[in-house]
Parts: sequence; C-alpha cells; structure tokens
Amino acid sequence: MGRRIAALAAVAVSIICLYADTLSSLARQWASDDDYSHGFFVAPLAAYFLWERRDKLREAPIRPAASGLVLVALSLLVFVAGRFGAELFLTRVSLIGVLAGAVLFLAGWRWLRLTAFPLAFLLLMVPLPSIIFNQITFPLQGIASRAGEAVIATAGVPVLREGNILHVPGRALEVAEACSGIRSLMSLLMLAIVLGYFTERRTGARVAIALSAIPIAIAANAARVAGTGLAAYWVSPAAAEGFFHGFSGWIVFVVALAGLLAFQRLLEAVRVRRTRWQEARWSLAR
Repeated sequence: MGRRIAALAAVAVSIICLYADTLSSLARQWASDDDYSHGFFVAPLAAYFLWERRDKLREAPIRPAASGLVLVALSLLVFVAGRFGAELFLTRVSLIGVLAGAVLFLAGWRWLRLTAFPLAFLLLMVPLPSIIFNQITFPLQGIASRAGEAVIATAGVPVLREGNILHVPGRALEVAEACSGIRSLMSLLMLAIVLGYFTERRTGARVAIALSAIPIAIAANAARVAGTGLAAYWVSPAAAEGFFHGFSGWIVFVVALAGLLAFQRLLEAVRVRRTRWQEARWSLAR
C-alpha cells in the first residue's frame, strides 16, 4: 500500500511540475476570456464525479497495464509538439491524455473505464483552437443576424441586414463575435452535460440533453439580438449597449437554462408514459 501511495505521489508531482505553465495559462484565460469563464467549474465538477465513484473504485481490482505507458508517451509527444509549435490547445489537451495513461498504467483498464467520464469532462475546460473557434462563431453570427432580422421585420419594424449588421431606424446593430452566442453555448453545453448526469440514467437521454443545448442556445441568442433591435427602436438607442445590453445577456441565458430544464422534463414525461404503456400491454398479455 505504501508503494502505491508513493507511486501516486510521484506521478502527481511530476504532472504538476511538467504542466505548471500550462495550468497557469489556462487559469489566466478563464479569468480574462468570458467565452471560457466556465472553465473554473470544470475541474471541481470532474473531481466530484470522481469522488462519487469512490466505492466502485475501491472495489475494482488494481491490474496495472503497460499499455498506459504508450498512452502517456503519445500524450507527451503531443505536449512537445504543442510547445514547439506554440499551440496551446495541444499542450493543454495532452494533460488529459497523460492523466488517462497514468490511470491505466497504475491501476488498469477497469479503473480507466470508471474514470472515463470525469476525464472526458475535463475537455470542456480546454479552449478551442482559434481556427476552430472562428469556424463556429462565424456561422453563429450569420444565424443570429438572419433570425434577428426576421423577428424584427415580423414585429413591423423596418430593418435592413448587411452581413451581420442590422439597420433599424436611428441605429445600426452589429452582431459581433461576442454576440454570436458562443459564450452561452459553451456554458450551456457544460450545464446540459451536468444536468443529464444528475437526472438521467439512460445514455441516450444524456446525449439528447447535451445536444439540445446547441439549438436552445442558438434560439436564445437570436431572441436576444431581435430583442436588442426592437428595444433600440421602441425604447432608446441606448438600450442596445451598456448595462441594458449586458443584462439582457443574463436574462437570455436564464431563459435558455429554463428551456434546457423543460426539455429534460419532456424526456422524463415521455419515458414515464412509455413505461406505463409497456406495463399496460404486459398486463393485457397476461
């Protein structure tokens, strides 16, 4: 037992020393980039998911697998490639690979399967590469601006869209990158995964809840863009900026979260109805 503790301590210290700069850069980006501010919550949640499995881990046999060293080696190669290529994403994601490889090498496949979800959940704390991030935000800007134009026009307000800029009388509204909805999408996706984990046992339902975060976040952001345009026309141009603009973002996020909860309740209602129908059919068959 003492040797295992010593081995775990040595591995933990080695990982911390190797990834100290990577972890500090992650924390700085979470603190300065609102798109990834949810990163501060990912590691504590992953730790809780791991702690929740403590009984199963205690009962699982410890059978170290040498293949874990292969995974560690490959992850370290990714880390080196990221350092030489100045690609933060590679150095950061390699940490998760090293952790998975260390679990496999020290404890075996059973332990890796039990810790797979907490380890995979850590991916949510890693900011996407800029090239991928931009490929996501640009279409989201287009969707938000087109949907906003449609809603504003339906409300009877004259509107002209030029790319991602909406012109209403007395005001030009730009659907900038910050208004693309990527921020609420990332946060809502994390919350959707957590919600599915705590409320559902079925893998399919958990996946459905996680995927529902995408259209819900897009629809909520489109509503925010439309609401901003209508407020700028009906109330005051100042309603499209400053405190009102920021506060509307919080309101829309709460609405999106409510939509996520409603979708989960709908899945639960469908499950209950299906179970009752199956029970009724079985009773009739008897």
